[in-house]
Amino acid sequence: MSETQNSPQGPAPDPAAGATVLLVADPGLPTHRARSIEDSLQQHLDEVYDPPIRLQVRTSMLRLRPDGTLDLSEVLEQARSSGDPDAVLLLTEIPRLRDGRPLIAEIFPEHNIAVISCPTLGVLTTRRRILDALMRCTLRMAPTSESLDASRYARRWARWEELTGPDDHQLLLGSRVIGGARTVAGMVAGNEPLRTAPKLSSALAAAAATGAFGIFYSSIWSMSMHLTTQRLLLIGILAIGAITAWLIVGNRLWDAPRYERLARVVLLYNLSTVLTLLMIVALLYVCLVVLIFTSALIVIAPDYLAEVIGGEPVLARYLDIAWLSAAMGVVAGALGSSFDKDTDMRSLTHGQRERQRRFTEEEVGQ
Repeated sequence: MSETQNSPQGPAPDPAAGATVLLVADPGLPTHRARSIEDSLQQHLDEVYDPPIRLQVRTSMLRLRPDGTLDLSEVLEQARSSGDPDAVLLLTEIPRLRDGRPLIAEIFPEHNIAVISCPTLGVLTTRRRILDALMRCTLRMAPTSESLDASRYARRWARWEELTGPDDHQLLLGSRVIGGARTVAGMVAGNEPLRTAPKLSSALAAAAATGAFGIFYSSIWSMSMHLTTQRLLLIGILAIGAITAWLIVGNRLWDAPRYERLARVVLLYNLSTVLTLLMIVALLYVCLVVLIFTSALIVIAPDYLAEVIGGEPVLARYLDIAWLSAAMGVVAGALGSSFDKDTDMRSLTHGQRERQRRFTEEEVGQ
């Protein structure tokens, strides 16, 4: 369907009464993004509809049924309490797929509800992409009486498809390959690795304490002297990879699909978990290298270092010591986090946050 076509599912807003749009966002990053574009969205809506429409922004978690399908009952209740708006937009962090392709947005014409998946929009120019997706959905649910070129909100990598029959929905789908990579990147951003890294403060403390031994043990100095740059890099990479695997296994962060149709989505969950933890552990490693390198410059006298290693005490030697010591420290830090009851790793992943959305079978039956 062309972007310039108006959707037939709803009448144009009454020019005398205006119209109302309700934007409901998941807690966390979706709400932050919704608030960041609220003024811009209002401006675009004012340009499209006359008189200007009223925009309401709320925060509420989109719930899931036990089989993983969307439960819109709470959203419908919010819509009724808001005076039955002309368009209801749900901005969620749930990654959604349709036949292996990222499902960017889905319109439910029977309720005038559109569900927009944040992760499918990636991490680059996200605010603009969210704004475009919201406007495209709004124009289809509440088409204007005047001719409007909606192509300015279109993206080359996304196109609309229609489902006919009992599931008469409109789907905005991304590309299969590039869209999948974009979705994983969006999920990693949703995990907010930079903001969640401080949750491993106990691991950093244990890593720093262990890594500090490298400053005081001359055997570490000598070992680093005889290791090539390539081997040192390999040691660092192996340490980061091994500890990432340890954290995933030790905290049971690897998800298994309960339903075969959700296997692809669960794969995205697992990929985003691995990448998120790799970023956190790599950040921990870099922090340790900087900390140990600075401490080594203060503690180890250049003359003494030259005497031990039998070479020039250049900065590269201090960096080698810091790099090797950090590898030991990262291992100790990850082990320490496994025994820290205050370190909640599971809340960092999409899989765990999805479980918080699910109604149990008992709740559904009530």
